[in-house]
Order: sequence, then C-alpha cells, then structure tokens
Amino acid sequence: MLKDKIQVLADFLGKRDIPQLKKEELQKKYGFEKADVFVLFGGSIIEGAKVFAQAKQNDAARYYIIVGGEGHTTETLRQIVHEKYPKIETAGMPESVVFSRLIKHQYGYEPDAIETASTNCGNNITNLLALLRKKGIEANSIILAQDASMQRRMEAGLLKYAPDMTIINYAVYRAEIGETEGKPYVKNEICGMWEMERYLALLMGEIPRLLDDENGYGPRGKDFIAHVDMPKEVLAAYQELETLLGDKTRQADSRWASK
Repeated sequence: MLKDKIQVLADFLGKRDIPQLKKEELQKKYGFEKADVFVLFGGSIIEGAKVFAQAKQNDAARYYIIVGGEGHTTETLRQIVHEKYPKIETAGMPESVVFSRLIKHQYGYEPDAIETASTNCGNNITNLLALLRKKGIEANSIILAQDASMQRRMEAGLLKYAPDMTIINYAVYRAEIGETEGKPYVKNEICGMWEMERYLALLMGEIPRLLDDENGYGPRGKDFIAHVDMPKEVLAAYQELETLLGDKTRQADSRWASK
C-alpha cells in the first residue's frame, strides 16, 4: 500500500536514537545522564518547541541552542506561529528568533544562544560549530533535533565536520501514516504538521540528496555530508513512490545555497 512505502521513508529519515529525552535513556545508551549541547534547528515544524521544552524540563543537556536563519521552510514557520499566536511578531524574523519567541511564550524557557545566519542544512552545521567555538562551549556530545524529514541529513552533515562527536538524534516528531481510499494522511497529532503533499515532497527530496553518488550530497558527489548507508528497502520504497506519484522531489532552491 502507498502508506507503507511512505512510512518506510518517514521512519528512515526521522531518526531517533533514544525513545525519550530523559536522563535514564541517555545513561542506558551512552553512559552519561546529560549531553553537552541540545540544538533545535529552525527548519522544523513547531512541534520542535515542545521537544525543546521537554529537553529543558528533563535537564537533558548543559547548553541549549537554536539554529536557523532563513531558508525554504521559514515563511511557513512565520505564518503558522503568527496565526496560532498573534501576539508573537514573526514577520522578517530568522527561524531561531521565531522559535525563541514561541518557546518563551509557551513554556517560559530561553535558549543559551541562537544562530541567525544559516540558510541550509550545510551551514546550519558549520555555523553551529562556529558558534560553539565563539561561546567557548566544549561539545563532545550533542542532541540534534530537526524536522523529521531532514534529521538524517543533519546527522550526516555534523559527521562530516565533527566525526568524533557523540551525536544523539532526536527528530522532533514521528509520523504514523494512514491511508483512506488511496489517499495517505498522518494519523497521529503533531503540532504544525506539514500538509501531506508538502511532507511527501520533503521526504522524496531527501533520498537523492543522501545518496553517495555523483549527483548526491555524499563524498562521491557534492561532498556536503558524510557517507550515508542507504538500506535497500528505503531505496526500493522511494523508487516505487516515484513511479506511483510522479516527480514529487523537492528541488534545491538556489536562494538558500551557501555563499
């Protein structure tokens, strides 16, 4: 069924290394109760605000950072936050500022630092690392929280530049896909979740980017990210969806390329 193939991509891309952002889960898997840094990336839907708050409430990290300037998801984020919370001014604001205002409004928390200049997943990572150096924050372990469609690529980006760092993936949502009369939908409640057509475009756009070939972002291609092992079932699901749905791949937007 269509939903099963979408679920394969959603599960692969929306990586979570621990089931909950709790000290006992970190201790069980990594041998420590608290990561050095928790970072929320602004490309996420607003469910990310809840994940940031959970990390703070559970004391999952020593430092809390939000990263994001302006990119292909920014205007959607601005519109949704302002529609839901009219008192929050979002027009023209970088993603990290929008999320900071949302998190303070909803939960009363503030990040230790924000990054406002990045425009894509690549300089999300390089600008994050530069910010850590500037702030004198020593980071041997880091929790990455990004939109589930882009979580796998965010990890691969950090692996390229900081291969010895302990990376803990925690995608900001896990989508459960249902289907009615051939039309897929997201069954579980996720705050600010993409419309299905947009979500499909994001999922489908990630697979060719993650490939380590001449056209992909891996070392054999554009060399933006570390090598990613692509399971056969994921590639097969992508190819079947491409046949069923036509070209749903999100093309790279030159406006947000690194300068």
